[in-house]
This record gives sequence, structure tokens and C-alpha cells, in this order.
Amino acid sequence: MAHKPSNLLLDSLPPNQRKALLARMEPVSLPIGTVLYRSGEQPEYAHFMTTGIASIVTFMADGAGAEVGLVGREGLVEAINLLGSASPPTTAFIRVEGTALRIRYAELQKELFTSGALFRSILQFVQCHGFILSQLAACNGLHEIEERLARWLLMVEDRVQSDKFYLTQEFLSEMLGIRRTSVSAAAGSLQKSGLIAYRRGNIQVLNRKGLEEAACECYPVVRDLAALLNQS
Repeated sequence: MAHKPSNLLLDSLPPNQRKALLARMEPVSLPIGTVLYRSGEQPEYAHFMTTGIASIVTFMADGAGAEVGLVGREGLVEAINLLGSASPPTTAFIRVEGTALRIRYAELQKELFTSGALFRSILQFVQCHGFILSQLAACNGLHEIEERLARWLLMVEDRVQSDKFYLTQEFLSEMLGIRRTSVSAAAGSLQKSGLIAYRRGNIQVLNRKGLEEAACECYPVVRDLAALLNQS
């Protein structure tokens, strides 16, 4: 479904404040793999996503990584960084090609504590995002791979607002914390059931209702939490 690129967090602000903030931002294109900030470093910019998806990943000493956050047009990639002085143990980069409105991080940080509306909107996003991650942590420990893959594909579709997107097996294995062979088996099963088409990273959701039925109970929980951001 086509939509005008916008950011739901910014849209929730009073019109005058939103207009003033937008005047200090610049639109940027974000190809797959673009690094938004690195572990141990404060971000240079803050990115309000308008299309695509940013992935927040924790990497171990051996280079293995696991996704611990997912941000689309509902939010601000660096939101939690703004709430204190701790150095982030995570790295954020683009998983699904997209666009964002960006502003210098230090400038937004100053703005945050002078604007009650912006502060409330960012806190609301951080809270909902935190609850979603808590649900997904339980999901990854308790539910079957195929259910988790169906749930995650639905989450991606919700954020990109398209039934077609590109995700490599490497990314899917990292996101789910499983081997690539397990990703292949789970994606193959969903494809055999006629729920998705999957070829060389190109994914198309063919049967949304069926995919929702194949997903675990966590999908409606995270969907409803994300919907709160649309209403704020």
C-alpha cells in the first residue's frame, strides 16, 4: 500500500513544534547496510525513519550478532540513547532500504529537555518499543522457528507497508538467532503452504490472513503495542 513518507512520532507533535523541528532536519536516503551509530559511540545524528527499517543489533566478541530492536516509520532510531549518558552497547544499521529525516543528535538532545511534547512522545515510543522487545525475548525462547518467522515477516510488512521486501538469509538467521539451514526450512514450509514467495532474499506475502494464523500469539501483542504509537 503506497503512502506519503512521514514519521509517526513527528506527526504526533503539535503542528507549530513539528514545523519548527522539520525546518532543522534534512531528508536522507538510507541504502541497505548504512550504519546509523556504532557500539560505544554516541550518535552523530538522530534519524526519524520515514520508510524502510533500521535494525538494532548486539554483537559478541566473536562477531556473532543478534537483533534486539527494529524501528520503522513509527519511531526514532536513537530514542533510547537520548535518555541518559551511557554509551550504547548496540549498533544500528539499515536492514530494509529506506529514508529518514535526520537532525544532529546533540541538537535534538537539547531540544528534548525544553519541549514537553517531544519528551512525552519519545518516552511513549521508548516504552512501547521496550515492551515489544520484552515480548520478543520471551517469544524467541519459547516458540517454534516457523511461528517466529511468520511473526517477524508480519512485523516487517507492517512497517514497510508493502507485501514485497528484500531480506537475506543471513539477516533472517541473525534476527531469529538460528542457523541459515533452519531459516531455509522455515521459509520453505511457509512457501509450500502458499503463505509467502521467497527467492534469493526477495519475499512476497501472498496470504496475509494465513500468515497471521501461522504466527505465534506474540504477533497481536506487538501489533497492538505498535498501534498505540499511531494513536499518540
